Amino acid sequence: MRKSIAAVGVLAAATLALTGCGAAESTADSTSGDAAWPEEITISLVPSTENADLAEALEPLTSYLSDELGITVNGVVADNYAATVEALGADQAQVIITDAGSLYHSINQYDAKLILRDVRFGASSYASVAFTNNPDKYCDDEPVMATYAANDVALSYCNGIEEADAAATGTGAAGLDALKSIDAGTKVALQAATSPAGYQYPIVAMQDAGLDTDADITQVPVEGNNNAVLAVYNGDAEVSFGYWDARSSVLEEAPDVADKVVAFAYTDMIPNGGVAVSSSLPDDLVAQLTELMDGYVDSSEEAKQVMSDLVSLTDWTAETDQDEIDRYGEILQKFAN
Repeated sequence: MRKSIAAVGVLAAATLALTGCGAAESTADSTSGDAAWPEEITISLVPSTENADLAEALEPLTSYLSDELGITVNGVVADNYAATVEALGADQAQVIITDAGSLYHSINQYDAKLILRDVRFGASSYASVAFTNNPDKYCDDEPVMATYAANDVALSYCNGIEEADAAATGTGAAGLDALKSIDAGTKVALQAATSPAGYQYPIVAMQDAGLDTDADITQVPVEGNNNAVLAVYNGDAEVSFGYWDARSSVLEEAPDVADKVVAFAYTDMIPNGGVAVSSSLPDDLVAQLTELMDGYVDSSEEAKQVMSDLVSLTDWTAETDQDEIDRYGEILQKFAN
C-alpha cells in the first residue's frame, strides 16, 4: 500500500533531468498539485486517555510517517478538540486528528480537506440508541437477542432494529416511530447538551416525532452513557439515550441489563471523527499522507496498539462520507446557542 520513498526520489530525479531549469518553476506551482513539500509538518490530536508520556505514545506514528514521507513529522497534543481547529487555522498544525464537529468547523472555517474517517470495530459512524425498561409500551414485537460484537455479549432489541440470534449492526435510522409513544410527563434521561448521542440526535429525533422536548417530557439529567443506561435500569427514567451499545459499559455492575433494558430505536447515524489537512499542503503530499495513515494499522503489531491506546481506534478509512459530517454540522448549528 505504501509508496516507496526511493521510487519517489528516482521519479523526481528523472523529472529534473528532462525538464532542466524549468523544474524549479513547476515544483513551486501550487495549482498543479506538485508544489514543493515543506521540510516538516505537525499533527495535532486529542488523545483518548490521559497519559504522562504522550510524546512517547505519539512517537511510533510520527516516526513511521517521517520515515515514509522523507520529511519531519511532529506530533502535538491538544487540550480539547476545538484547539485542534485553532491550531490548523493558525498554521501551527497542518494535520489534525479530531472529532466530527471539529472536522466540520475546520472544513467550513479554514477550507481544510477531509481525508480519513475514524473506524471503530469496522464502523465509521454509529447510532444513538433509545433504551427503555417498558417494552410493552415502546415495542411492537417481542424483544429479541442479538450479539454486540465489540465484547461478544447478547443484548435485547425490538421493533426489528436487529435480527434475532445474529450479529447486531447498530444501523439507523430505525424504529423511530416508537418515539411517538413517549407521552406527557415521561421521564427521559438525557446527557449534556454537547453530547451527540446522549442529547443532540435524540432531541432532533423526538422533535421529528412530534414531541415538544421542553414541555412534553420530564428531562432527567445524567452524566455519561453508562449512567444513561443505569437511569433506565434503576427505574429513574423510562427512556434514555446513549451510543451504540452503551449497555456493554455497565455489564459488571448490571449483569442482567439485557433483561431489564431494551433497545427500541436508532437515530440517524452519527459520524466518527477523522483526519483533516490544511489546504496549504501540496496535493501529492496529501495523497501519500492519506495512503500511509490509511495503511498504518496494518504496518505492524505496534501500530495496532498505538491506534488503540492513543485514539481508541481500530483503523482509518479513506471512505470519508462527508455528507454525514455535513449533517452533523447542521445539528451542531441547531444547538450552538
